Amino acid sequence: MSEETVRVWLVERTYSDDEQNLIILVYATPDGERYLRKERALTSFSDDRPTTAAIDADPQNLGQVSDPAERERYAEAASEMASDHAPTDTI
Repeated sequence: MSEETVRVWLVERTYSDDEQNLIILVYATPDGERYLRKERALTSFSDDRPTTAAIDADPQNLGQVSDPAERERYAEAASEMASDHAPTDTI
């Protein structure tokens, strides 16, 4: 992690209801205050792009979590992920 990035941990992985073959990944800071949403299209069953436990993100790409319950849920999930996995572990 560099000084220009923020480590965020995988807190949610869902499949889109609107689009077929679209996975939505949500990564959050350990305090649950900020998040990064990534959408990944699965182009085939052989799609081999790993999802890691954490990524280092540009702070400008992070959104603010406004809902206190969601912020708490993200903080709990990020803490659990950080204690159970190395950042580069494939999840």
